[in-house]
Amino acid sequence: MMFKTITATYGNKTALTNVVDDLVNDGLPREKVFADEDKLEVKVIVPTATESGITELLNRHDPLKIASV
Repeated sequence: MMFKTITATYGNKTALTNVVDDLVNDGLPREKVFADEDKLEVKVIVPTATESGITELLNRHDPLKIASV
């Protein structure tokens, strides 16, 4: 199984907290979600097959930028 790391940058801490809560509530294991409160970034490690769904969820919180590797 191939994995992708998706990084999303937000404009404020509230958006960052909300997106982390949504990811975990959506069933993503907490250990696959990394939040950096200083950079206002969230990194998510997901199987390639679920990348589009996770990206859609991240976009609901109006990120400043999203990158996938």
